[in-house]
Amino acid sequence: MTPPEDSDDWTGLASDVLPVNEASAWVVQPTCGAVVVFTGTARDHSVGREGVTRLEYEAYEEQVVPRLDELAEAARSRWPAIGRIVLLHRIGKVPLTEAAVVVAVSAPHRAEAFEAARFGIDTLKATVPIWKKEDWSEGSSWGREAQHIVDVDQV
Repeated sequence: MTPPEDSDDWTGLASDVLPVNEASAWVVQPTCGAVVVFTGTARDHSVGREGVTRLEYEAYEEQVVPRLDELAEAARSRWPAIGRIVLLHRIGKVPLTEAAVVVAVSAPHRAEAFEAARFGIDTLKATVPIWKKEDWSEGSSWGREAQHIVDVDQV
C-alpha cells in the first residue's frame, strides 16, 4: 500500500500490516505545522470480554474506498486548511497490538488537525461498512451491538 502521487488524500483498505509510519511521514507538508495520527490497535479486551486474542475485519469492499473518499471530502469541507489526510483500514485477521485503522491529518494549526482527525475516526466508524469479529477466551462473535451504517452527511 503506497500513498498516491497525485492527491493529498490517501484512502484505502488493506489485508496486510498498515503503513503507520509512512502515513505519519506522508502527511507532513511545509505549510502545515500540525500532524495528528490516530492508530487503532487490536487489544486484549473489550467491553464484557476479557482475554481477546484476535480481531478479524470484513468489509463491503466495493463501498469502502468511495466512502473513505467522501469522508475525506467532508473533512476538507469542514476544515479547508487541511493539508493531507490518511484514512486506511485493515481487513482480515489482526493480531494483538497491530494496527486496524490509521487516520492522519496535517493542518497549519493543531486545533484543525485534532478536530479533523477526531472527525475522521468517528465518522469512519459510523459510515464505512466494515465489521469486526472478536475471538476471546470464552468464544467469538461478530459484535454484540448492531452497527448501523449511516451516510457521512448524517454525522
